[in-house]
Amino acid sequence: MSIDRVLIVGGAGYIGSHAAKAVRMAGREPVVFDDLSCGHAHAVKWGPLVKGDIRNADAVRAAIREHKPSAVMQFAARIEVGEGEKDPAHFYDNNVAGTLNLVRVMLDEGVRNLVFSSTCAIYGNPDKLPLTEDLPKRPVSVYGRTKLMCEQVLEDISRAHGMNFAALRYFNAAGADPDGEIGEEHDPETHLIPNALKAAVGLGGPMKLFGTDYPTPDGTCLRDYVHVTDLATAHILAADKIAAANTNLQLNLGGGEGRTVMQVLNAVEKATGRPVPVEVSPRRQGDAVALYADTTNVTRELGWKPKHSDIDTVVSTAWAFHRRAWGL
Repeated sequence: MSIDRVLIVGGAGYIGSHAAKAVRMAGREPVVFDDLSCGHAHAVKWGPLVKGDIRNADAVRAAIREHKPSAVMQFAARIEVGEGEKDPAHFYDNNVAGTLNLVRVMLDEGVRNLVFSSTCAIYGNPDKLPLTEDLPKRPVSVYGRTKLMCEQVLEDISRAHGMNFAALRYFNAAGADPDGEIGEEHDPETHLIPNALKAAVGLGGPMKLFGTDYPTPDGTCLRDYVHVTDLATAHILAADKIAAANTNLQLNLGGGEGRTVMQVLNAVEKATGRPVPVEVSPRRQGDAVALYADTTNVTRELGWKPKHSDIDTVVSTAWAFHRRAWGL
């Protein structure tokens, strides 16, 4: 089965909008379904926007019946970890119940291919590095538990009903569209790179640096940054693979190497030509020392290799987008 039209749920958000562009650039038709609670209508540029809530079965059904997608990409989720700890019921309702509702309607309407936005947070604090897909799943946050629960739901439904799915476990999505058309616009913004860029240009004061006493080369924690355009490409490859092979995939999706917070700040200084003022704070509870992906399986299964995920490209594309957005 070939994938010609894709319903992109949460396609007005950061990663979803980049996926919509990638789908269009690959010669397919993206249809965005989003309630715009976190996404932005102006980021929907490559196909129609259907405004609706993933938890509303009638709205999802109407979108599928009108546009007849051959695959669905599911990005709609609450992602701010602290918010999940304060209001877990909202996270479970949106992330788990929303995904279950989507899958039920897909099955009713005969749509059998789903690419699901998962996360490396399902592993919790890993026993070894780099992280491989067979490591124990011990999430330490509500956010991570909701994503793991969704993966378990998909496994069970696939076994019972023959649905194909790919669960792509992201590491740190970062960067912006190399053409500068879309980028990261979270509110509130909790991610390192945009906050470091803000600090460098004097928007909002110094950046909080959580912990400088980690057992890493420079004392700051280490993470795996993967460019959002590389992520988007992987979604198309995954959709094609599960449809053609009638199979399921659960794959790590990262750049495959770790960068410390200080290395990222150095890349921000290089891109902007300005120092990043920081306010050193204690470590945050639950922050792992280091997290980075083993990407052997995603390369083998999809032929995917990151093309834009070196830290200088990640930061320079983010800077180009934000500089324009901030009128600098």
